[in-house]
Amino acid sequence: KIIGVFKPKSEEPYGHLNPKWTKYFHKVCCPCCFGRGCLIPNQGYLSEAGAYLVDDKLGLGVVPKTKVVWLVSETFNYSAIDRAKSRGKKYALEKVPKVAKKFNRIGLPPKVGSFQLFVEGYKEADYWLRKFETDPLPENTRKEFQSQFERLVILDYVIRNTDRGNDNWLVRYEKQDDGLDLSDKDSQWTITKESTIKIAAIDNGLAFPFKHPDEWRAYPFHWAWLSQAKVPFSQETRDLVLPRISDMNFVQDLCEDLYELFKTDKGFDKATFENQMSVMRGQILNLTQALKDEKSPIQLVQMPRVIVERSSTGSQGRIVHLSNAFTQTFHSRKPFFSSW
Repeated sequence: KIIGVFKPKSEEPYGHLNPKWTKYFHKVCCPCCFGRGCLIPNQGYLSEAGAYLVDDKLGLGVVPKTKVVWLVSETFNYSAIDRAKSRGKKYALEKVPKVAKKFNRIGLPPKVGSFQLFVEGYKEADYWLRKFETDPLPENTRKEFQSQFERLVILDYVIRNTDRGNDNWLVRYEKQDDGLDLSDKDSQWTITKESTIKIAAIDNGLAFPFKHPDEWRAYPFHWAWLSQAKVPFSQETRDLVLPRISDMNFVQDLCEDLYELFKTDKGFDKATFENQMSVMRGQILNLTQALKDEKSPIQLVQMPRVIVERSSTGSQGRIVHLSNAFTQTFHSRKPFFSSW
């Protein structure tokens, strides 16, 4: 039984132990032609865990639980040296136990990565979106799907996901039963199971850019072309999210929590992290205004891109005073290929 999906840092697309060695070759020999210039390379596992943290703090409930863990498995891709060391230590343990007991570790070294709980009964959104064109959803279910869709939009926009197609978010749809009659001499009952629909936002490893995309590609949100993106955000969504993101102290708490997560990486750079948070704060500022103005998701992504940087003289604690803490600037440079 599958219980989760583990993505090791060292085996990410540009990790040095990625089984697809051509990706690593691209990174070393042609860094300007491959990858995303707005993202920190080889930190997808932190992006996965960070997306769940944002989802949890905002109360969206669309990202399966994801944490940073250390795991060991023979099936992982290890270097020949690591495997040789492991075999040597196991041999020493069998032949000279007293010496082997002095080893810090017997076996292969653990790998750090993101571990996301596996969700059952889901299919790619593309599959269901085509189905819904020919077999429309019941009205109550359609409203629930719209609500779930809006939560996906908010998540992707806040973390500025650069890799959201309609094939990497999932939908689970259980149709309504026609009804089961239970009859006896005195009464008749009909049990009807309501239709349920749920969205799961997976593949969040290419988010949290340190600048807005402004080179070759725009990395648009593919859900922006769906009919659901033309519907203004519902009152339910506004009531859920707006009170939280309108409070800059909540936003600062979110940044602090992400700092505690991201700083665990060996390549962590505080200045680059602050740039990531500047982009995220700008996204949150736009989202706040869009929800207040009752805009739609497509109108949200068309808003001017904003960066909200911490002022050098601003407060460094969790209590934020807006008058002197942040500086807002617009990011006017657009990528060569832009969708809007």
